[in-house]
Amino acid sequence: MAIRTKDEALTLLRTALDDAGVAWEPAATDPFTLVATLPGVRKLSTACALRVGDHTLSLNAFVIRRPDENHEGVYRWLLERNTKLFGVAYAIDALGDVYLAGRLPLEALTPDSVDRLLGTVLQNADEPFNTLLELGFASAIRREWEWRTKRGESTRNLDAFSHLAGPRGPGPTTAGEAAPAEGPAPA
Repeated sequence: MAIRTKDEALTLLRTALDDAGVAWEPAATDPFTLVATLPGVRKLSTACALRVGDHTLSLNAFVIRRPDENHEGVYRWLLERNTKLFGVAYAIDALGDVYLAGRLPLEALTPDSVDRLLGTVLQNADEPFNTLLELGFASAIRREWEWRTKRGESTRNLDAFSHLAGPRGPGPTTAGEAAPAEGPAPA
């Protein structure tokens, strides 16, 4: 196999992203880096930096910030999951923030390999997002739930974590929804 030049690899990457319907933009600081935005369900979107180097395509996608608590449990969960991933692995930076990182030789760069890598990133940033939040931020979720319910604020975007907050009392669960008739609205 012939080794691709950086320019050829960058053109192939742009075309693969366009053909897959993935939104992307060039990085402001590096002409050989593209930042793709992958839409999610649990995590609204995942930014994925794709850098074409001399010999490899490097991929780096932010998953969650450094957990507030249960670091060992979060990192253990990620390491166990690493054994099932294609082309990427969970990693942490110097601050403890969690990323998906990977490398692919330029010789192996094809539209299918780009699609598979991005699919792996999306699946492993989005699908476990609530689990990671629960493992690493349960106390913050409980505080947020309590703060919102005391003020009569919506807890709709916290519904996936309702089991952490205990039984739901009277009060709105969506913006503009009235409190149930059996009790007064929280003050």
